[in-house]
Amino acid sequence: MTTATHPDLASLRERLNAYLNEELIPFEKSAGIAYEDKLSRDFAKTIWKRSRELGFYGLQLPPELGGLGLSVRDLAVLKADVAASGAVLFPHVLGDWGGPSRIGNLVKYASPYQLEHYMLPVARGEKGACFAMTETQSGSDAASIQTRAVRDGDDYIITGHKHYITASAFADFAVVMCVTDPDAGAQGISAILVDLDAPGVSLTYDYLPMTGQHVDADIHFDNVRVPRANLIGEEGSGFKIAMARVNVNRLLHCPNMIGLARLCLRLSLEYAQQRRQFGGPISRFQAIQHMLADMATGLYACEGMVLAAAQKADEGGDVRMEGAMCKLFVSEKCFEIADKAVQIHGNVGVTKNHPVEFAFRRLRLYRILTGTSEIQRNTIAKAILA
Repeated sequence: MTTATHPDLASLRERLNAYLNEELIPFEKSAGIAYEDKLSRDFAKTIWKRSRELGFYGLQLPPELGGLGLSVRDLAVLKADVAASGAVLFPHVLGDWGGPSRIGNLVKYASPYQLEHYMLPVARGEKGACFAMTETQSGSDAASIQTRAVRDGDDYIITGHKHYITASAFADFAVVMCVTDPDAGAQGISAILVDLDAPGVSLTYDYLPMTGQHVDADIHFDNVRVPRANLIGEEGSGFKIAMARVNVNRLLHCPNMIGLARLCLRLSLEYAQQRRQFGGPISRFQAIQHMLADMATGLYACEGMVLAAAQKADEGGDVRMEGAMCKLFVSEKCFEIADKAVQIHGNVGVTKNHPVEFAFRRLRLYRILTGTSEIQRNTIAKAILA
């Protein structure tokens, strides 16, 4: 079924940009909030709840969960706007870090109990969630996970270790991918909701990504008892659920990259017209003009392919290949745009925590997250050779 552009998209964009520029960014500046500050889960929830009050949080969720059922295409437009704003807290505004983006694909599999105790609190900004699949020896090879869930009466006993789990620092519970049938391969993997304050669960923060942001942690499960009512869908359906989420998730990472690249281009245009060398602005030099031209052209290509892939997803099409193509091209092209922005800014561009310097680091990270460029190429090659 075709999902049309939401009739109020223009109004949503206008209201969202007003919130970002007139409320959130001024608040960040007055509070002295910087990219690498360690923020508490309670603080994050204040941003989630404010976004919810204004009607921005969980727009992609169905109306029965308080959303608008926003299309993938329209959500991509809004996500790019938020990232392009320059707000330090931009990942919290639409729920990327712990919010609806973590549970959006799971809602259709959730039981009434799971909706009431997990999904609805996330939609309301009251709880945070994370998706726990990656392990130290199981990154791109998702089917090789080792975390076990063994039945014990009406419970599961979970043992294992999840590694580098995004948004776990802000999460109240995790969607944990577990092996329930070790002899069934990928068909033996199940998805189970686990409260992170349950006995036997612990989080460790032994590393920091190159962005310096305190978002990720390892989650350890030591004989954690979880009710069987927390199983999402059927036993053995977890890998299929996860892959369906990953395909769209890869695509929806791209607007964040595009937004950061838009920010880099905007700041570079401003800087090139203000920075004076040899008697005039550096924007008059052809070398600078060509870099700006390449940045704008690359950004246009990224925007076009993401919107096209999102439209296909909204029409019910399989976007496994297109999502991989977008993740590959956009992550590499937007990093190139950030690299040129650093070059144009000169010493300013290599100053720690300048917006351009931070975007450079963040965009480099995106070439690894949700599957490396090499994994994307494998997916694309498999599709076109089939």
